Amino acid sequence: MSRVRRTPVVSTVTFAAVMFLWIPIALVVLFSFHSTGSLTFPFRGFSLRWYREVLGSEEVQRAALNSLTIALASTVSTVLLGTLAAYGLSRTRSRWRPAVAVLFFVPLTLPGLFLGISLLVFFREAKASLSLVTVTIAHLVYVLPYFLLIARAALDRLDPVLDEVAADLGATRWQTFRRVTLPQVWPVLVGAGLLSFALSFDEFIITFFVIGPDSTLPMYIFSQLRRTVDPQINAIATLLLATVIALFAVTFLVTVRASSSRRRLALTDLTGGGA
Repeated sequence: MSRVRRTPVVSTVTFAAVMFLWIPIALVVLFSFHSTGSLTFPFRGFSLRWYREVLGSEEVQRAALNSLTIALASTVSTVLLGTLAAYGLSRTRSRWRPAVAVLFFVPLTLPGLFLGISLLVFFREAKASLSLVTVTIAHLVYVLPYFLLIARAALDRLDPVLDEVAADLGATRWQTFRRVTLPQVWPVLVGAGLLSFALSFDEFIITFFVIGPDSTLPMYIFSQLRRTVDPQINAIATLLLATVIALFAVTFLVTVRASSSRRRLALTDLTGGGA
């Protein structure tokens, strides 16, 4: 098979696209270490001044704690409900399955602005006070379809014969899920859960409509940007970026480790367990 030659034009466009994506991020990180309050060149030296101010601010700490609480609560709820829903959609043979699946995935196609307004109207009609609880519910609605999409894809790839063999051996549905299905898909579920956490942690548009008097980290950044722009915002954005990168790194390590374990088990089976 002949290899496709990369022309100078293709290489230039690719390089320009990469630079377009990464230069703004690099500048945000760079000026978070600026020794002065300026966000323009020339760069006058490195300093951790803005990180010390951010980490020492009680307002930032309170907003970060709210974001963390909401993200954890919505992620745990998403993993539990999403896993059950994905398992049900994957295993049912009902003629209503496509329609139910569409209802689950519709929020993926809706703009965050529409979801935020719809949830605000719903909470108002339900006479619910806007608080961190309403934000958690809204984030659950927002991130559940993403988790469900990944979890269902993983479950659909499993061989249904394994469930039938487990049933023939007397296993209940719960025992089959816990001992047969879950060991095969848990790395994917962990990765989808971490993605849900990241989506919830930095969600702004939906949160803006249902937050009430409290504040989250994205809301705090927005309020600060309305007043002034200084390297504190860059520092907070850099910390958020580091958090997301750490989550994806953990997801990658978990997936690689699980894949290595499955390969070792398969090799053991092929060699007869060393007998």
